[in-house]
Amino acid sequence: MSLDPVTGGGTAERTLQLSREMARIGIKTVILTTNIGLMEKYKKNTENMEVVALPCLCKRFYFPKFSRRTIKNLMAEADIVHLMGHWTFINALAYKTARQLNKPYVVCPAGALPVYGRSKVLKNFYNFMIGREIIKNANGHIAIATNELEHFKEYGIDAGKVTLIPNGVNVDDFSQSSENDFRNRYHLGDSPFILFMGRLNLIKGPDLLMKAFSNVKDKLPGYHLVFAGPDGGMLTELKNMVLQFSLERRVHFVGYLGSDEKIGSYRAAKLLVIPSRQEAMSIVVLEAGISGTPVLLTDQCGFNDIGFVDGGLIVSASVDSIQKGLLDILGDDVKLRKMGENLKSYVQNNFTWKIAVGKYLLLYNAILKQ
Repeated sequence: MSLDPVTGGGTAERTLQLSREMARIGIKTVILTTNIGLMEKYKKNTENMEVVALPCLCKRFYFPKFSRRTIKNLMAEADIVHLMGHWTFINALAYKTARQLNKPYVVCPAGALPVYGRSKVLKNFYNFMIGREIIKNANGHIAIATNELEHFKEYGIDAGKVTLIPNGVNVDDFSQSSENDFRNRYHLGDSPFILFMGRLNLIKGPDLLMKAFSNVKDKLPGYHLVFAGPDGGMLTELKNMVLQFSLERRVHFVGYLGSDEKIGSYRAAKLLVIPSRQEAMSIVVLEAGISGTPVLLTDQCGFNDIGFVDGGLIVSASVDSIQKGLLDILGDDVKLRKMGENLKSYVQNNFTWKIAVGKYLLLYNAILKQ
């Protein structure tokens, strides 16, 4: 629905990284999207790919102005169609056209299948009209985390028919950046800080982290809390909480961070916290990991591997559990650094986009042979 990293979030990032790696190894890749946020400064991320950006008539629901002939011509040239996300008119349009042309297609909802958050009535209507049909008839079903297997099951898809292909990270993108530049820009000095990276909305749980930090602020003297990410409807509420808990000097809202600043924030942070109430595997956990930063995340994120490799800590999505986790993980600097090293090694060996694309090509080729 959007390639803008601000409005499109993890889905936009995944689409760009996946397509970029495919283009790098010589696979022609065409991205169909809307023109929301497709500014010049982001177009450098789409080199060697073709991007067809439809004018958006309604930004609230990403409803595009489209030509059936254009869509049909794009589909006719493709060997396989890959649908990202779920709740979009573009997916419905692409699905109908693919079926008309008898083109195989795969679906990768990336955590979007549950009816959660705003617009529940509209989402149920979408599923009734076409959403469930899209999932049911797909030639391939892709989960980016194990917790998505249950999501597919609710749509009538057996776990045995789902291919698990986790998110990835491009190691070269994280080879250079200065943590001092980030600290200086946001006046953090030498203070250790906890980082939240993501949209400030209910499903991401920033309020849970804020309350947990407030409860342990006296036990973590000197620590600051940095919220990095665009407003998703909770910024005002979170700022009011800062005043309520007397955290004006220790909590910082830095907004959306571009690539260099984002990398600098990971390198500078003591710990990344992902307090999500519901999420498939987050790309930010890999970005932090490749930067050597340990992670505390909830058991709703579909990435319990962190606990198995001692790269961080898994907690439940509650204030009490998060605050206990903060005290446990930040109590030993030597252990904390070791966790960061463990996570970095694990991500490097298992979660690059090169590895992910290899798995995609196996799936695509298996479908095309059928």
